[in-house]
Amino acid sequence: MLNTFVMPDFYPAASELFLAAMACVILVVDAFAGPARRWLTAILTMLTLVGCMVITYLTFDGSSALTFGNMFVDDPVADFLKLLVYIAVIVVLIYGRDYMAARNLDKGEYYLLVLFATLGMMVMISAYNFLTLYLGLEMMSLSLYAMVAIDRDSARATEAAMKYFVLGALASGLLLYGMSMIYGATGTLELGVVAQAIHEGTTNRTILVFGLVFMVAGIAFKLGVVPFHMWIPDVYHGAPTAVTLFISSAPKLAAFAMALRLLVSGLFGLAEQWQTMLMIMAVASIGLGNLAAIAQTNIKRMLAYSAISHMGFMLLALMSGVAGAQLDPMALINAYSSAMYYSVAYVLMSLGTFGMVLLLSRAGYEAENLEDFKGLNQRSPWFALMMAILMFSMAGIPFFVGFFAKFSVLLAAIAAGHVAVVIIAVMFSLVGAYYYLRVVKLMYFDKPVDGAPIQAGLDMRLLLSANGLAVALFGIFPDSLMMLCTATLVRSL
Repeated sequence: MLNTFVMPDFYPAASELFLAAMACVILVVDAFAGPARRWLTAILTMLTLVGCMVITYLTFDGSSALTFGNMFVDDPVADFLKLLVYIAVIVVLIYGRDYMAARNLDKGEYYLLVLFATLGMMVMISAYNFLTLYLGLEMMSLSLYAMVAIDRDSARATEAAMKYFVLGALASGLLLYGMSMIYGATGTLELGVVAQAIHEGTTNRTILVFGLVFMVAGIAFKLGVVPFHMWIPDVYHGAPTAVTLFISSAPKLAAFAMALRLLVSGLFGLAEQWQTMLMIMAVASIGLGNLAAIAQTNIKRMLAYSAISHMGFMLLALMSGVAGAQLDPMALINAYSSAMYYSVAYVLMSLGTFGMVLLLSRAGYEAENLEDFKGLNQRSPWFALMMAILMFSMAGIPFFVGFFAKFSVLLAAIAAGHVAVVIIAVMFSLVGAYYYLRVVKLMYFDKPVDGAPIQAGLDMRLLLSANGLAVALFGIFPDSLMMLCTATLVRSL
């Protein structure tokens, strides 16, 4: 009996197909345009991302659709996270344009790697099958490895890329091995069918738990949480700052989507097991991240340890969806929407903070030490205010978006009965406030080491100002973003 081929519906994946086609077009255009017309590649890249944004917005209808043999899902969560990814990548390109141009790194391969990494994130966000998820993850990861080493004359960047590649390959192997064990136990790669098989109890529980451990290890590496955090400080420090900005922003949204798809959509029947693992990693990440950041004099390394702490808070929300044997749908939605809200808030703050580092950097000079922020208020009171807003928000001080992100996570954890964990998280957050407020002290109370004027284009100045003000406004009006996260999850889960 012959199998009949069913033509998949390409409409839900229109933005991915458009980006893949445009990346191929840009590759050819860049090869023929030459170095003299390098600006053409940058403009086409920006137009491609704007085009993806328009397509995603126009194809959004509030419903969920499966295609490509149930390997790809298009739902409100996917569309919302993809829109945020496009915005984050556009902001990264604008912030990093002058920095990369001053170091002769704004070549065609940089923009193509950005596009392929973005395509990998989009596939991860919409994956509904282990195979699709792994393909998206590897497309993103391989592009990031190359981006870290894009400055081939820098020994520090090359070393960071090698560490990232070796540890990333190990993590991918762990994830793939975990997927193979889940496949062996359930006989399927589709997340929905895996969830059904676990629910029916027809599978070997021991194999499932072993597979789950390996998969959680892979997720933890991509999020950069303890004990799989070793790559974060070295990669953040070694990579060109514009690349560090990229790694610290959009991929965090894709990693959150991967955790949501795997743990909630596929392995929810094993929630009691992965909840315990996430709890241990969350507490360890919040503790180690905040304590290690205090000792740093390099702001990129400080923000790297800060990222570990912030991802620990995100895991704290993710593990709070299940309270023992209780399965309250609203508690689930509140916990997962808090995790999404925290991820979005962190990306917004990270974009602005690394944007400030790029603003103070110039040709032949890297403003990546804490000393470089001394006396910033005397050089530019406005941008000192923007940096102060970002630092207050990261520290979780009212009334900025970071405070409400932390507050929503802690409320979800208390509702799930994890009061002791919440107390530990709050104590470490108080410790962490020190290194954020230290930056504010340097800006306002120390004399400037570098008196050179701040050189940046008007577009970067306006966008950086908008970024800082957005952090403040989402703190004054936190409900709009939180309700958006909740609405997308209600329609998707």
